[in-house]
Amino acid sequence: MQLNKPIKVFAVLILLPVILLATSIRIAPNVLNIGSNGTVVTVHTNLPYSSVVAATVTLNGLEIQSWKADSRGNFVAKFSMSAVKALVISGALNLGQATLTLEGMTGGGDDFAASSTIMVVSR
Repeated sequence: MQLNKPIKVFAVLILLPVILLATSIRIAPNVLNIGSNGTVVTVHTNLPYSSVVAATVTLNGLEIQSWKADSRGNFVAKFSMSAVKALVISGALNLGQATLTLEGMTGGGDDFAASSTIMVVSR
């Protein structure tokens, strides 16, 4: 009787498709003045408020500050304007035309992303 018999182990890798939801965004203000006293950058989406997991939402890697539903029931994200200005100061965004990208996840586990271009001025 043989006691040290080798055990065979099999692994199965299942790849699931990643669904990236098409969405559109509108950013306010659409002209970001580095010298302004503004406090919030607001991003309006066409995604239903109830479908978004707010804690997963970022803007160019920045953490979301607050969120709400607009009058149509769509998700609206708010970000610290000083944090967005810091992206310019660090060189992550340039003066002139700058692209901001909103990313996140829905409650169903689908990723979404959308970009919009704003103007960044120094005064």
